[in-house]
Amino acid sequence: MLLSFAGGAQAQQAGDGGYSMQEIVDAGHGFFGSTSGGLAKVVERAFQSYGLPNGYILGQEGSGAFVAGLTYGEGSLNTKNAGQHNVYWQGPSLGIDAGGQGSRIMMLVYNLPSVPSLFKRFGGVSGSAYVVAGVGMTVLTDEHIVLVPIRTGVGARLGVNVGYLKLTQQPTWNPF
Repeated sequence: MLLSFAGGAQAQQAGDGGYSMQEIVDAGHGFFGSTSGGLAKVVERAFQSYGLPNGYILGQEGSGAFVAGLTYGEGSLNTKNAGQHNVYWQGPSLGIDAGGQGSRIMMLVYNLPSVPSLFKRFGGVSGSAYVVAGVGMTVLTDEHIVLVPIRTGVGARLGVNVGYLKLTQQPTWNPF
């Protein structure tokens, strides 16, 4: 499992509409099913670093790379105060990276002031080192919002890259 962190965020208080660690772990186990053995440890690490998320996205994505790569995904944003919203993401990457993967993904969302503020680019550094299956966590940020994608998937992927994910309200093939 590879953990990368792009800056720290202030821990949020429990009274601000955030999700507890148990709520996130329960949602993850329901979504990931039997492949989620390491999920609780990864979620615990995210909570230690960033506090309580005020939203999370459950979805799926596919990605591939040979030096340059592309990622495409879709899912549903869940918030306590704004309900559920469809989300799509796509993005390029560049680095020492080769392989492909299909993943189920849970993105923890921190400091989200409103749903429309989610639809932009989030940059970060990512890495993968697994064959057949694995669980991993990365951190993507913009000015204030922090996304922590937690992936479990199948494929063969090895490398480190820098890139971004562009989140949109409608699906698109354009990662830029």
